[in-house]
Amino acid sequence: MRLSSLLISGLTFTGAAALSLVVAGFAVTGIEAGSETAVRRELDKGGYTWAEVTADGLRVILNGTAPDEATRFGVISLVGGVVDAARIIDDMEVTPSKGIAPPRFSVEILRNDSGVSIIGLIPRATNRDDVIERLNTIAGADQVADLLETANYTAPTGWMDAVEFALDALSLLPRSKISVEAQEVSVTAISDSAEAKEQIEKRLNRMAPAGLRLSLDIAAPRPVITPFTLRYSIDENGGQFDACSAESELSRDRILRAAKKAGYDGSFDCVIGMGVPSPNWARAAELGIGALAELGGGSVTIANADMTLVAAEGTAPALFDTVVGELESALPQVFAVHAVLPEPETDTAQGPSEFVATLSPEGQVQLRGRISDEALREISTSYAKARFGSGNVYSATRVVDDLPVDWPVRVLAGLEALSFLERGAVSVMPDSLQLTGMSHREDAPTEIAKLLSEKLGEAESYDLNVTYEEPPEPADKPMSPELCEAELAAVQTVSKITFEPGSATVAAGSRDTLDQIADILARCDGVRLEIQGHTDSQGREEMNQNLSQARAQSVLNELRDRRIVTSSFSAKGYGESTPIATNDTEEGREANRRIEFRLIRPAATDPTSETTLDAAASAPESADDSE
Repeated sequence: MRLSSLLISGLTFTGAAALSLVVAGFAVTGIEAGSETAVRRELDKGGYTWAEVTADGLRVILNGTAPDEATRFGVISLVGGVVDAARIIDDMEVTPSKGIAPPRFSVEILRNDSGVSIIGLIPRATNRDDVIERLNTIAGADQVADLLETANYTAPTGWMDAVEFALDALSLLPRSKISVEAQEVSVTAISDSAEAKEQIEKRLNRMAPAGLRLSLDIAAPRPVITPFTLRYSIDENGGQFDACSAESELSRDRILRAAKKAGYDGSFDCVIGMGVPSPNWARAAELGIGALAELGGGSVTIANADMTLVAAEGTAPALFDTVVGELESALPQVFAVHAVLPEPETDTAQGPSEFVATLSPEGQVQLRGRISDEALREISTSYAKARFGSGNVYSATRVVDDLPVDWPVRVLAGLEALSFLERGAVSVMPDSLQLTGMSHREDAPTEIAKLLSEKLGEAESYDLNVTYEEPPEPADKPMSPELCEAELAAVQTVSKITFEPGSATVAAGSRDTLDQIADILARCDGVRLEIQGHTDSQGREEMNQNLSQARAQSVLNELRDRRIVTSSFSAKGYGESTPIATNDTEEGREANRRIEFRLIRPAATDPTSETTLDAAASAPESADDSE
């Protein structure tokens, strides 16, 4: 009986223990599932989808690769708010740091009459002392403000070439701003004239090293106009501008609108410049043109603040008096009007008093007509020889009495006006001067009107009928860069440059093609070209890259052998990276094996790129990295 009781107690204890183990197992499993679910939910809410969570009993194991140490710590803190921190096992990794990216090296140089200032971030390898010494040579001692910072990074490719070019360019530009980056230079400057602007741009393009992206913004200042002149006439053929000056685009538009209102239907552009005698210049021009339109014919000339209104012959005196009176009342202060109503011509037995000079297209000048005295004959002949060449002047003038006192002035002014033309004639009469002909200068009517207004005075009448023709192209005029590029491409559409199989040696059959290309380049003055080599996809990529580079360099050497100036050329191989046809056929592969000539153009400036000061601020501050 006792044994039976012991046996029953043992079995009861064993059953209870087994039941406890089962219950404990279910409890642990529940805790694991609950912890894992709760942690996963919080990680997803926090956006940490890269993190993995595994529950092992009471432990919560975290895996995954955090983008940085701060994010890893954030995950641990977040999970610690869900389960006891002692239960968290951190098996997460952190993405290795890429290190500090090198800054964008750039420099800005400003030069004006006060000196030179330079600011920016440069590699420590740049010879800073040499740069400042050269700036002192350009601007003068103690005229350089040095605001440069340096960083201990390797100089990027093309940096030193860009700096050297910028310093050379600065020596040519007394008023300029030059921005320098690796392989890129931007120049903003002011030149003395349009001609100087063209010469500077041409010179800078020649100086630029191959591979440098050059951006030029060179402005020519507005000219100083003296005297400030406007001349508008109306005859049986309609209205005509001989000269038009304006101080601004707004003033020009007002003047041209007044002319169109008066019936003008031609095309003419006023010269915009400095030197306007009054801020009311456009108003005076509008009133003068309007008065002339009311008279129905004649001319109006304004030289500075003096206006001369000449009515057409036969204008009714009453209309003339009314128009002139209204004009005098309406003109702004400073302006004065001189009005002329021509008297009807009367016949004379001796014929008209007239001096005529004609200029032929070959440059021959003939003088005939009346001269007031021997001294004027000698002076006018000598003056014409000085203007047109001593061997090109023939004089057939005669001396007569009773010519106007100002006849010598009128004759010499007429000869000077004739010198603006390529062909034409000038007629000097007691009450007028007429000039007709052709010029290769678009501004010839304006300059002639200014000259005659200054020489003859406000009370004199003159008529201009000067046409413009474009000058003939010089035989040696360089081709434009775009035309040069197109001509080079056209040559290879007929006969392309080929090479010996698998080598960079130009095939014998391509010698004539290279001769044609050299002839074209001889007429491409200062053009900046990249000679590009391309291959098909046959063979290894690295081998194709090297072959394309060698072939491009071979073409460059061939051009040098033909005495072509190649200082602005560069050779670059592109391998198989830029096919123009499929590489699946022999025809396509043949098309892809080619040499191309491409203009080197400035790259567009990225407005979102960081500034020089931003780059300086981002440079490392430790003693090992910056100073």
